[in-house]
Amino acid sequence: MAGKYPDKIRELELYDGRFDAYRLKAQGAEVLFASYQAGMDIPAHQHDTDNYGVIIRGELILTIAGESRRFGVGDWYHVPAFCQHAARFEVETDEIEFWFQPKAAV
Repeated sequence: MAGKYPDKIRELELYDGRFDAYRLKAQGAEVLFASYQAGMDIPAHQHDTDNYGVIIRGELILTIAGESRRFGVGDWYHVPAFCQHAARFEVETDEIEFWFQPKAAV
């Protein structure tokens, strides 16, 4: 896996998805230490989770509602639950993603 994460992070469970990531689970959330190869495109999709992320190496080009925005090192982004979005990576990129489960109705 491409990321430059510390050994302790690389000991975490591997995420089984469209990209490489180490997964840290917490109640009501998952944390992914994700790595994307240069030239990778993730087509439009949605999650049932409320996602936040911070870029720690490289750059994310995130498209929501037809509008594309670039996020570089240190930038945070947010993709609300059930929001259609796509991602593109022109350079190798690492990020930390927080996937929050919706709160159950009381």
